[in-house]
Amino acid sequence: IQPYSIDYLVIAGGGGGNGGFGGGGGAGGYRNSYNNETSGRGSASESSIVSTPGNVYTITVGSGGAGSPHGTFTNAVNGNDSVFGTITSIGGGSGNTGNGGSGGRKSRYQGAGGAGTSGQGYDGGTNTSHNEDQTGSGGGGAGQAGQPDSSGNVAGNGGNGLSSSITGSSVTRAGGGGGGTRYPNNTAGSGGSGGGGNGGHGGAGTSGSTN
Repeated sequence: IQPYSIDYLVIAGGGGGNGGFGGGGGAGGYRNSYNNETSGRGSASESSIVSTPGNVYTITVGSGGAGSPHGTFTNAVNGNDSVFGTITSIGGGSGNTGNGGSGGRKSRYQGAGGAGTSGQGYDGGTNTSHNEDQTGSGGGGAGQAGQPDSSGNVAGNGGNGLSSSITGSSVTRAGGGGGGTRYPNNTAGSGGSGGGGNGGHGGAGTSGSTN
């Protein structure tokens, strides 16, 4: 029986954004073996899986984490892992400083965003605000860290994702969510390229793109 190679692109579910604190959710972890394309966090392409006919692989498609409702301080939820055989991509961090495939970040408290995972995604943006009425930073993407908020009234953008041609045409995926703001006179952050949702602007933000 002749062995053969399997290439894969495994992306986990993104983290939910925080409605009260305004932090953008991080993208799900991004692992890629196709055609020497980049994996998450600037890492090299991974090795293909060498298989033989008859092998069976478990596949799990991780769903996105739930965001918290606008106007509340309930924590959002991390995304869920995606699995292909022995390859696991970690769910994205939520907007309340969640660690994951890519990190998230909440506002209200100053400090660094949630940590991304080596080989999968970047960290969430650093937050400069220290008041719950201000703005949140962006969630990390597969190709770029989340952006910090600025001036106390401009939320950070989500980090950009990465493109892959594994399906036959170039598609960008795994962008981080934009930071939100509680007040409509402030500026919300945009989602990163590759499906990141926009931050809320005195209201609920938008969901990230499905798949």
